[in-house]
Amino acid sequence: MSAEWFAHYKPIIFAVVWGLVLALAGAWATDIGEWYKSLQQPPWKPPDWVFGPMWTVIFILAGVAFVMAYHRAPNQETIRMLVILFIVNGLFNFIWSVLYFRMQRPDWALIEAVGLWLSVLAIVLATRSYSPISSLLMLPYLAWVSVAMLLNWTTIQLNGPFGRG
Repeated sequence: MSAEWFAHYKPIIFAVVWGLVLALAGAWATDIGEWYKSLQQPPWKPPDWVFGPMWTVIFILAGVAFVMAYHRAPNQETIRMLVILFIVNGLFNFIWSVLYFRMQRPDWALIEAVGLWLSVLAIVLATRSYSPISSLLMLPYLAWVSVAMLLNWTTIQLNGPFGRG
């Protein structure tokens, strides 16, 4: 493997590996057990089967956005910031699932979701000047997190308070 080959494919390898790590971690954290099934849900909530394909599409779009932005980044500092933004976003995504499903704390998850939403927005804003298509590819993620936050809030309203055991 030449250094040139690695330089070209490094962002693709990162995007695929990071996407798989997040998908597996998210699958582990998302426990659709009795507790979740017992929650009252709003009538507008998408069916459970929609969430897996939706997150798959979002992760693919985010991976493509990362690779495009990486290759269009004007300098190493921009690349470093891009990597940090995507790692932070992935951690927010994973932690939300842990708080909501594993710890059964939708109230805490909603607070954390603000950070998730802001991390997606940060990627949109950070990439728009040098990779506008990357920025646009992140908009479905931003929209989906917005829907998830509304669903999270509505779940709290229908079922709260949480943490009393």
